[in-house]
Order: sequence, then C-alpha cells, then structure tokens
Amino acid sequence: MAVDITPRLPAGRQLIESYGAGGFKVSGSRYAGSILVVPDRVILWDAPVAEAITAPMVTEALAAVTSEAAAVSILVVGCGPAFIPAPLPLIPSLRAAGIAVEWMATGAACRTYNVLMLEGRSVAAALIAID
Repeated sequence: MAVDITPRLPAGRQLIESYGAGGFKVSGSRYAGSILVVPDRVILWDAPVAEAITAPMVTEALAAVTSEAAAVSILVVGCGPAFIPAPLPLIPSLRAAGIAVEWMATGAACRTYNVLMLEGRSVAAALIAID
C-alpha cells in the first residue's frame, strides 16, 4: 500500500519551489531578483542586500504586506545567503501593523514560509535573492 504525502496547496496560495541563481521559482513561475510573496501573488522587490535596507525602504517596499495586515500575520524575511541581524526599524514598524517578523537566511525563509503556508497560517515572505 502506498501513502500519498504530497501536500495539498490551498487555492490561490503561492508555493516557493526553488531559490538560487539570483532568483526564485514560485508556483511554476521564475522570478529574477528579490521578491515579496503575499498570499495570492508575487511582487518584485528592489532589495539587493539586507544591509542596504533602510527604514524608508522598509516602509515603501513592504507596503504590499502591511496593506494586507488582515490577511498576513507573519512575515518571514530571507536576508540573503547567511543570517545577519535585522535592521532596527523593521521589527517595530511591522509589529505596529500587527505583523510578527521572522528574520533568517533566505534558504531557511523559503522553507519556513512553505511550512507555515501549508499549515494554513496567514504568512508572507520578503526574500532577498542569492546566487
């Protein structure tokens, strides 16, 4: 007897299939560069490296996530190939919008996003592309 363990993707949700080579494959589509993954779509994100993120950039770039605060309660941030500390303004600004932030390396963020999304959690991801 075979047991099918293929996860069932909720309708309208994005699944990160791969990362690397400067981009991502999400739900069958390839994206070059950094991206924001919100529940129903992928948005290109002009964030070359985590160290370059400033408070105004966070506010502007993550507006797609914060405007969907009712639909998103967790933001998983992939900060690049290795963990670096989060910019100080990021976490308080998102907490004020009711969004918890999980900051980690991009590979871990992709896997964490997928697990949380498949659990039915209201999650989004901000992912810096890696080579």
